[in-house]
Amino acid sequence: MHAYGLLRGSFRPTQELASLRALVRHRERLLAYAASHIQHMQKALMEMNLQLHHVVTDITGKTGMCILRAIVAGERDPAVLASYRDRRCKSSEGTIREALVGHYREEHVLALRQSLALYDTYHEHVADCDRHIEAALAALADYAPLPPAPLPPARRADTNHNAPAFDLRERLFRVLGVDLTQVNGFGAYLVLELIAECGIDMARWPTAKHFASWLALSPGNKISGGKLLSSRTRRTKSRAAALLRLAANVIGRTETALGAYYRRLSSRIGKAKAVTATARKLALLFYNTLRYGWKYQDPGVDYYEARYRQRLVSNLHRRAKSLGYELAPVQACELRVS
Repeated sequence: MHAYGLLRGSFRPTQELASLRALVRHRERLLAYAASHIQHMQKALMEMNLQLHHVVTDITGKTGMCILRAIVAGERDPAVLASYRDRRCKSSEGTIREALVGHYREEHVLALRQSLALYDTYHEHVADCDRHIEAALAALADYAPLPPAPLPPARRADTNHNAPAFDLRERLFRVLGVDLTQVNGFGAYLVLELIAECGIDMARWPTAKHFASWLALSPGNKISGGKLLSSRTRRTKSRAAALLRLAANVIGRTETALGAYYRRLSSRIGKAKAVTATARKLALLFYNTLRYGWKYQDPGVDYYEARYRQRLVSNLHRRAKSLGYELAPVQACELRVS
């Protein structure tokens, strides 16, 4: 049917990438199942009138897990439980001790024990899945040429607690030949998810605009009778587009050129459209970096604001000239005090 033009062209990954995609998606499901059991543990704590999840930001961190495992093991003294506080925890030992005063009824402790056991079980499966992902990346690296330059220093420390245990950034650099984590908003795990969904060979799309259109991040072009009816972006279930939108939300809170771009659009056209526009910029950077080996360097907020102001002034001069006027800068007047 493809030979006779009866089917439209579609993206089909190679077998190696299809295997990587299946592993990454399966890993995401396992993490989602584990996250549901975190909620079950919080519910059990609430039933026992323990407010640990209010004084500890993440109960799956070092402080929270030590306390939960001690409760499951039979410890009930709030002072002893609070002594498991890690020195990096922002809440004091006294605050944690007060939050652990409650009733430890057996039925609720049972729910906590089983939820904790299921949480551990799913993370054991995640670790097993990570070993297969590492092997899949090693198989892809066997077909890739050696990178022309060494791996550059990390732009920032990776704080994703759900990232694989192995050095994912180094593995991806060996496969791709470029370090996509240098782009603001791109972490190593996000890059893994993107290449699992989009592949490595960007030549499948003629230009970066075709790639953004495939992700449904470009404005629509609904025309009837020569009149533009709508320019809304298409609805899509693309996982890659959803990942880029999440990255755009994160970038909006950073002091970078992309962050300044997001905030300017957000104040003018709203957050939803600003997220889409920023996600499209990220898609273009992803495409050009993979296909042409671009090296991204953030110019900074000041550079972006200066360029934006220069563009505004140029537009004003052009409009004034078209109307027969000429703009001149206002001279600063010195105030003289008599």
